[in-house]
Amino acid sequence: MTAYVWGYLNEYEKEREDILDAVDTVFKSGQLIWGPFVDSFEDEFAEYHGVPHCVGVDNGTNALVLGLRAIGVGPGDEVITVSNTAAPTVLAIDLVGAKPVFVDIDPDTYLMDVGQVGSVITERTRCILPVHLYGQCVDMAPLQEVAAAHDLLILEDCAQAHGARYYGHIAGSIGNAGAFSFYPTKILGAYGHAGATITSDPEVDASLRRLRYYGMGRERYYVVEPNGQNARLDQVHAEILRRKLTRLDDYIAARQAIAARYAEALADTELVLPVTAPGNEHTYYLYVVRHPQRDRIIEAMKSHDISLNVSYPWPAHTMTGFSHLGYEKGALPVTERLADEIFSLPMYPSLTRQEQDRTIDALRETLAKL
Repeated sequence: MTAYVWGYLNEYEKEREDILDAVDTVFKSGQLIWGPFVDSFEDEFAEYHGVPHCVGVDNGTNALVLGLRAIGVGPGDEVITVSNTAAPTVLAIDLVGAKPVFVDIDPDTYLMDVGQVGSVITERTRCILPVHLYGQCVDMAPLQEVAAAHDLLILEDCAQAHGARYYGHIAGSIGNAGAFSFYPTKILGAYGHAGATITSDPEVDASLRRLRYYGMGRERYYVVEPNGQNARLDQVHAEILRRKLTRLDDYIAARQAIAARYAEALADTELVLPVTAPGNEHTYYLYVVRHPQRDRIIEAMKSHDISLNVSYPWPAHTMTGFSHLGYEKGALPVTERLADEIFSLPMYPSLTRQEQDRTIDALRETLAKL
């Protein structure tokens, strides 16, 4: 059983009464798909991020897809992003008919190398999609400067960065819009698929609300906007998320404490430990380390009954499903090299000190034998 599953089960056991009460409350209301629970979550999630608008959707992929459409990205456009990301980031760009254009990543933070963005801008570039990966933000100030100079839009992928801050600005509130996933293993997770897109732009908000509901406006059954979907956030997940939102800062604090322990206990090893970029408050969705003998370490740790994860073993530009983009192996050398070296240690708020020690001891023993 993976650390992610253990984390989910431990969290559920701790919060079971509140989660089941949320489900019961919604079921008793008789409103399962649309209603006040969604409204309340959207209001409170927007308030947490200091923006006026939040639109709940059915999953993180659609948070990106509808976010792109709502800010005006479509067929023929180009969107600059990274290949070191979950496939849905790239799929979302494909799904709106735009072309993903990749830049390499910073070798220390594994985030978008903002210095490369200007070199791939063309007359068809419409949007930049920075991925706030592993729990911290891309260097947004220079990225905003590039975007402003070329009249480009910014959609932030915040699926792994709930609560992360960049010079005091919370992830998702910096660009034109920010897309979130609430997959169960996320820092703020539902008990199934769920997502949301936030924005400060009332026109983007209005478009998002139409797009998630078949493209319909005020008149029910009357479509006013093309490319609409059935992508509504359901009431049960909204109420669970609303309640868990009150505990989000506690989840983050627990992750940061675990990360600090890992950093102290492993500082003298050959592992390359996470680097927090300037101005960032890292929330440690994942604790990602690096070693050239990654695969041997992962295999050896299995004998200790410890499963380690790799995010992500295959850069998007190397996948056959994205071969139509025309990238050859070697096109993104930093991304490709790190994909062979990075892996993450168990990380979830309920990870006990004893479990942390077991991982640390097993890892030190394994490294000593390499």
